[in-house]
Amino acid sequence: MRALITTIVGTLAPVSAFAAGGRVDDSGIFVWVFLGFCAMIVVAQVIPAVLLMTGMIKGVVSVVKEEMAPASAKN
Repeated sequence: MRALITTIVGTLAPVSAFAAGGRVDDSGIFVWVFLGFCAMIVVAQVIPAVLLMTGMIKGVVSVVKEEMAPASAKN
């Protein structure tokens, strides 16, 4: 998990810095670095949420499978 976060940070940090170069508006490099940092926080929060949702879905599916099993298989 730490390697994944490090990879995301290493990928998004330079991208946010280079994005500031081609803009015509008055936003400086610090605004784009801040927005890139905010995007990294959002991504870091989405990854555990997706893992939690998949775990919940697997749990519900296993309970439904267990209840749908024929009565002869339960005994």
